Amino acid sequence: MSYALAIDQGTTSTRAILFSSELTIVAAAQQEFAQHYPAPGWVEHDPEDIWRTTLATGREALARAGARPADVAAIGIANQRETTLIWDRRTGEPIHRAIVWQDRRTAGACERLRAAGCEPLVTARTGLLLDPYFSATKIAWLLDNVAGARPRAERGELAFGTVDAFLLWRLTGGAVHATDATNASRTLLYDIRRNAWDDQLLDLFRVPRAILPDVRDSADDFGFAAREHFGATIAIRGVAGDQQAATVGQACFTPGMMKATYGTGAFALVNTGRTPVVSSHRLLTTIAYRLNGETTYALEGSIFVAGAAVQWLRDGLGVIRAAEESGALAAAADPAQSVYLVPAFVGLGAPYWDPDCRGALFGLTRATGPKEIARAALESVGYQTLDLIEAARADLPPGAGAGTALRVDGGMAASDWTMQRLADILDAPVDRPAIKETTALGAAYLAGLHAGLYPPLAEFGQSWRRERAFRPTLAADTRTKMVAGWRDAVARTLTARKA
Repeated sequence: MSYALAIDQGTTSTRAILFSSELTIVAAAQQEFAQHYPAPGWVEHDPEDIWRTTLATGREALARAGARPADVAAIGIANQRETTLIWDRRTGEPIHRAIVWQDRRTAGACERLRAAGCEPLVTARTGLLLDPYFSATKIAWLLDNVAGARPRAERGELAFGTVDAFLLWRLTGGAVHATDATNASRTLLYDIRRNAWDDQLLDLFRVPRAILPDVRDSADDFGFAAREHFGATIAIRGVAGDQQAATVGQACFTPGMMKATYGTGAFALVNTGRTPVVSSHRLLTTIAYRLNGETTYALEGSIFVAGAAVQWLRDGLGVIRAAEESGALAAAADPAQSVYLVPAFVGLGAPYWDPDCRGALFGLTRATGPKEIARAALESVGYQTLDLIEAARADLPPGAGAGTALRVDGGMAASDWTMQRLADILDAPVDRPAIKETTALGAAYLAGLHAGLYPPLAEFGQSWRRERAFRPTLAADTRTKMVAGWRDAVARTLTARKA
């Protein structure tokens, strides 16, 4: 057995990548699927699209490599986190479309709980904030709004899961209802210190314990994909939320190491070791990975709109035909214009956490055109990353992570212009890895680690290679002026929301 098959189930597409025993990419396949917006601020996926693209890409990757299922040591799953599904235990049929992590329909429920003074308890147990981003209020919404769902859930007829658990259920033919600690830690229902579902939180969010999956290590036994799916049974040995999988793929195993993934949203994680660090700047304390029963924690900042801003340039404004054109368009912008986009299309994430805030453009003149707006969209990702990293450094012990380069991955990381601008805005080094598919790499490594295909963490970490380094080049006064303009734009946007 010389391969690991990674299933990278993301927000807008599903990818399957086959890795060799040397952790090189052998073959890959990708399929996009539909996004559904039934109401303003609501985002849904058809679970059957998720399942269909998972099977199709997995089969295609194997076919492209000419690999037999018997050649695959294990499957690893990385998934969009917080996205919530509930299905019938008998038939496997979902009771509703999946409610996506971006969805804001439960903002009112979160606000009522916050007003009732519940957030300190939630944060103390889960490391998270009361926000519709997470799964618990989505579960309650489904149980309250799908006819008959709540009594069925209480009778144990229904099963809840994030996308990984749904895929495990389908792949194993209903034999396994499980998740891993990283995904459990994103539900608002899991005590990250005790590593257990919390009864008090279950009562608070009105979630029946009977619908919850078993929680396992990130590299563990998750059953077998049934023969009917790939032609033979294949062991499933790794599961992690996509951002945690990318943290593993970037080999951020030492406290203070940082990575940022730029997909539909953007997520920066800082390894904090075996001790959960409580943030004073509204970052999240989360589980980075759990191996052999030992938990490693991280501080995380979540940006809701990153690559989605490029999609907006393409699909909303029509100023580019493909995402790859955005960097060249931005590079041609007039340097004398100071245009800022605050991309709060679905609210602002960390460190602001304002679900009702909406996007705004500042600094427009008669001379402003597509080039300047494209530059503002790409720069907004850099500014939001700066907000996260400054907050994380303020939470960590003095000197922790000092001089450490930010390791980047995701679709936007392929843009040289965007990554150079990121380094300039951060005034810090940015490293892009040789293997850019770090989420899939992390999933494959976790699966192969448990299957005996890959070496321990330390040895894997030594194999990490940089493809390109980006170093800051901006003059200090120019950067200071740019960052001040961003801070002013955010302040004005937040003020306008409250007016």
